[in-house]
Amino acid sequence: MAKALSNFLFKGLAGLPATRTSRIVPGFCYQSGMAYATTVPDDPDTHEDFKPTNKLENSVLSLRDVVEQDVQQNPVMIYMKGVPDVPQCGFSALAVKVLKLYDVPLSARSILEDAELKNAVKSFSNWPTFPQIFIKGEFIGGSDIILSMHQSGELKEKLKDIANNQKTE
Repeated sequence: MAKALSNFLFKGLAGLPATRTSRIVPGFCYQSGMAYATTVPDDPDTHEDFKPTNKLENSVLSLRDVVEQDVQQNPVMIYMKGVPDVPQCGFSALAVKVLKLYDVPLSARSILEDAELKNAVKSFSNWPTFPQIFIKGEFIGGSDIILSMHQSGELKEKLKDIANNQKTE
């Protein structure tokens, strides 16, 4: 009975205009009866400056190299779902919130858009979950570990010289 009721409600609500979602078909997005192209045609008349590019496609860097470069060049690096201003999961939001308490420069990459990047980060750290936080080139862990370090005072000590460098610049 409950299943039949939930199916009835779902089907009834799905038919209302305010609850319709867009339907995505490879190459097009259909919303409210309108079709929007999601791919760029290979038009020989399009100027090179306006054609989409993949910066890694023509690069000799592998994704693992990109991750290693990110970790080495950024004092605090976080691979997360979303970006620091708009986290896409609670764990990522918690990690960002804790790190922002220390007023340190925070570099981040979203792993949602690129499954290969996600796998490269997992392989690099040998850690299966996200977010993944690196401080001064060292893998620290996820949001639970950062929170625990914050509560014990260990995170303040680890970030102290980064915060001091930020203030002197």
